[in-house]
Amino acid sequence: MPTPSDSRADRPASGQKPLRLVVAVAVTVLAVAIVVVAGVFIDSAQRQPVPKALASCRTAAQLAPDLYRSAPPMCINVHGEYLATVDTTKGSFTIKLLPSKSPVTVNNFVVLAVNGYFTGRRFLAAPSWYVQSGDPTDTGRGGPGYTLPTAPVGKGAWASGSVGMARLSDGKISGSQFFITRTGWKGGRPKLSYNYFGTVSKGFNNLTTLGTSDRILSVTVREI
Repeated sequence: MPTPSDSRADRPASGQKPLRLVVAVAVTVLAVAIVVVAGVFIDSAQRQPVPKALASCRTAAQLAPDLYRSAPPMCINVHGEYLATVDTTKGSFTIKLLPSKSPVTVNNFVVLAVNGYFTGRRFLAAPSWYVQSGDPTDTGRGGPGYTLPTAPVGKGAWASGSVGMARLSDGKISGSQFFITRTGWKGGRPKLSYNYFGTVSKGFNNLTTLGTSDRILSVTVREI
């Protein structure tokens, strides 16, 4: 049975024949303009407003772009209730986060979300029964530089709309790659832990249309 753990993403090939100078200059100018506009969009998305209740949610020390020394310190109310709205190129859906099930995983997701980590991330895997995103390298192997502790498997079945963290090829829980089931888990529930930490409460129809050409535009979190 396939598991949301080791997806692969194809990188677009490049390489074109030389063009005339005038055309080359025009293309260069256009490319620069596109990069500038895209940069403004991404920067704006990453600077999205953060609720006062989550203002203290900061990442650990940054070692390089998208890489951190460790998982973030705890900042959420583990007895609170949170909603994460994921805006994508196919519309938005809302996840009800479950800190009572997996507080460390929810805290990690919230911190990455409010700091813009998921902005622009592609959906790396989108078979019939789940979608997966959260890899900054677009390879299925990347992450934030750390892994998460394994949460208890739990007794409940994974219904459609369940949210968990991917397992890497070495068996560890990814620090950023998450998946959402589009159908119930085959066989009822997995034997291994995938750190179940949320469920889709709104916009499930948009979730079902996502493919590997789609991206996350933003993730906003609020406490309810």
